[in-house]
Amino acid sequence: MSGHNMLFSRWKLWKSGGSRWINRLHDGINRRGKASYSSGTPKVCIVGSGPAGFYSAQHLIKARPDVEVDIYERLPVPFGLVRFGVAPDHPEVKNVINTFTQTAKHSRCSFYGNVNVGKDVSVEELKQAYHAIVLSYGAEGNRTMGVPGEDLAGVHSAKDFVGWYNGLPSCRELSPDLSCETAVIVGQGNVALDIARVLLSDIDLLKKTDITQPALEALAESRVRRVLIVGRRGPIQIACTIKELREMVNLPNTRPEMVAADFEGVKEALKDLPRPRKRLTELMLKTALEIPGEKEQEKQNKASRIWGLRFFRSPVEILADPDRNRTAGIRLAVNRLEGSGDGAKAVLTGEVEDVSCGMVISSIGYKSLPIDPSVPFDPCKAIVPNNMGRIQEAAGLYCSGWLKTGPTGVIATTMNNSFDTARSLVEDMDSGTLDVSAAKPGSQSISALLEQRGVKPVTFSDWEKIDSVEMRRGEAAGKPREKLLTVEEMLQEARK
Repeated sequence: MSGHNMLFSRWKLWKSGGSRWINRLHDGINRRGKASYSSGTPKVCIVGSGPAGFYSAQHLIKARPDVEVDIYERLPVPFGLVRFGVAPDHPEVKNVINTFTQTAKHSRCSFYGNVNVGKDVSVEELKQAYHAIVLSYGAEGNRTMGVPGEDLAGVHSAKDFVGWYNGLPSCRELSPDLSCETAVIVGQGNVALDIARVLLSDIDLLKKTDITQPALEALAESRVRRVLIVGRRGPIQIACTIKELREMVNLPNTRPEMVAADFEGVKEALKDLPRPRKRLTELMLKTALEIPGEKEQEKQNKASRIWGLRFFRSPVEILADPDRNRTAGIRLAVNRLEGSGDGAKAVLTGEVEDVSCGMVISSIGYKSLPIDPSVPFDPCKAIVPNNMGRIQEAAGLYCSGWLKTGPTGVIATTMNNSFDTARSLVEDMDSGTLDVSAAKPGSQSISALLEQRGVKPVTFSDWEKIDSVEMRRGEAAGKPREKLLTVEEMLQEARK
């Protein structure tokens, strides 16, 4: 056979089976330009792109130079409660988005928005594709007060109310009735104070924030002039931080309305309090009991809006108007405390007190929900049972953020909690407890499944298209951003 014919025969032989080889080679290289099936490349999937998800990813990428991380998010947009939970007038808190963006753009990290884990793809399917899964999907459920009248018009959960003014698509239709004079917020954490501040802020202040246009228009017409923030225990147990309280005290065109009796014995207890709690309590005492100076008195005399903290009160019933179709007030049980400090318990005295109001907002905490029957879940604590982020009796499954601890703390707390989970995962890889030697397909097989199911993920560069549209719209309105309010609009911009 001539050399030319021999070469031609070899080429035909290679061509007949070679196209399969080429396809396999092509399949085995992912878009990061690395062999997807190479052993020794640990593949980790993170469910949820809020602070817990991004901090978990950040630590994993830093701790292991070989790990590849894919973040799956139900919405087309990332950042979770940084986007949908942080108050519009707290732009500095949203600066963590810059750090999260760096993580998302890392060569070993990929973002897949518009993918609903538990619906579009199961946890079991993720387990087949990845060496480890970190569940960081937060707490999207509401804790209910469990009192009669809770379903009346005019009663809202803090989660929904905050989602409404922050542009969470599922809360777009809320349209709260702000035609009443008094609103009562049940709960005294930072979220409760955020809502009170938004309800009582001058509209000119809010216009300069990224609050949504429908919320801005509703608040411009609002008749709410008095907001009471109610807690079941005393001033020493209040759940907010001094920053939030100081903002209420300094809020323009408002004056505080406190009950002096609520502060009996508090001054004497000050000396035994830890420093942050002591400073917070001193500010409350000063606001409640001290006669204001001339300048402050003048400010208060001019104020047209009122806010007040009410202690030792628990909701018993939401009272209806005569037609029984909307909120007219709230019945509060009067409590006394047993024990002292953080461990003090609220005990009913048998007394009740009625407060007239047209709106009640329940701010008693968010609640995690189960994602998949294969994942253990504690319905009483509303968390996934875990040990340092390792999900009990579920090898290769981890959790971080509020799903791990319950809805407590600020973004810095979530950061530490997520780093701890990532450390547990890295320890398990390093010790061999988690076997990462077998090759796993990662996003490659999940992308194929999603395509079969007609689900088109949103990449991080798709999100950047949404981001730039929102920034442009914001600039035109003199705001930092004007958010897109529906998933449909988001997808439309992402796909342009």
